[in-house]
Amino acid sequence: MLVHICCSVDSHFFLEKLQRDYPDENLTGFFYDPNIHPYSEYKLRYLDVQRSCKKLGIDLLEGEYDFENWMKAVRGLENEPEKGARCEVCFDKRFSVSADKALALGEKKITTTLLVSPLKSQEQLKRVGDAFYAKNGVEFIAVDYRADGGTQDQSRVTKEEQLYRQDYCGCIFGLTMQRDQQNKLMDEMFSPISQQILPASIEERLEMYEQRMQLEDEGIDYKIIRQKFLNYRQFSCKLIKGKTQVIPAHALTYSCLPRKRAQGKVEYTLGNVHYLNREEICFITLAHYNTLAGTRFTTVNDLIFATPSVETELEVRHKLLPMGYSLSPVIVVDEIIEGKLTLELDAKTYDDTKEVLVRL
Repeated sequence: MLVHICCSVDSHFFLEKLQRDYPDENLTGFFYDPNIHPYSEYKLRYLDVQRSCKKLGIDLLEGEYDFENWMKAVRGLENEPEKGARCEVCFDKRFSVSADKALALGEKKITTTLLVSPLKSQEQLKRVGDAFYAKNGVEFIAVDYRADGGTQDQSRVTKEEQLYRQDYCGCIFGLTMQRDQQNKLMDEMFSPISQQILPASIEERLEMYEQRMQLEDEGIDYKIIRQKFLNYRQFSCKLIKGKTQVIPAHALTYSCLPRKRAQGKVEYTLGNVHYLNREEICFITLAHYNTLAGTRFTTVNDLIFATPSVETELEVRHKLLPMGYSLSPVIVVDEIIEGKLTLELDAKTYDDTKEVLVRL
């Protein structure tokens, strides 16, 4: 039996049940999910599915990540709600490719872990699956593992196995609507040009789960715990001298400007820190940044495109403003500028939760 897999949270519990109920079937997992966006999220989910299938002794195949074709398939359905027409087209595409894979492998049965997801319609899935059975002769096994406390049992398995528990289906349109309804920042879509790993980002989780698999291979015990913290995302930073001259500038992480725009002049200097006469804004030269960060950037533009880690920047901030919990804008420039300056800084802090890997 070919089992289409969407994620480990759904698949681990689902595959355990299939192994119990269909002991004579040779199960083959097929991870085909071109709807998952961004690609880093796709890699993270596939990584956890690989771990899960390895633990269960199930062969796993990976389908093509043809995101562009998936986008074409759902064009015009971007605003459809969850379980609506867009989802049906998405199911149809994934079933079509999975059915072709089943035929190519000589399989006569197919099912999907989407059946166990509380976010998906089982009737919708069954309708699409039965249509493919009629067309291709590949029987769709529509098991219901949600009933009789199945959803609670699935949560137990997820916790015990420390599976990666994503909080959106994977679709960018579903994510957009979900974050709008929650009035939350869609920080999954942030990807700095510097490739800096941001706190609680998909990239940070991917690194952590890769490290988790390494610990398991080495037989080292661990625990994944969740911690609340103040997160930060920066949308843009622009420094203007006079009316039009744009000056290369880098805003240190956790720099916030409440009204997003301030004008003024450098009023005084304390040591190597130069203070604007507005909004507690301070400037440092790139040379001083290099001293504090232990870096060797030659221009601010170089810094912008290869920003050190958040941890390094937080250390720089603490050395400059050691009072703690500082959100004052700290702007790095090649040289301190005289005259009227306009700083446009759009950034946000917000309550968030992150996963942390702890060795036992």
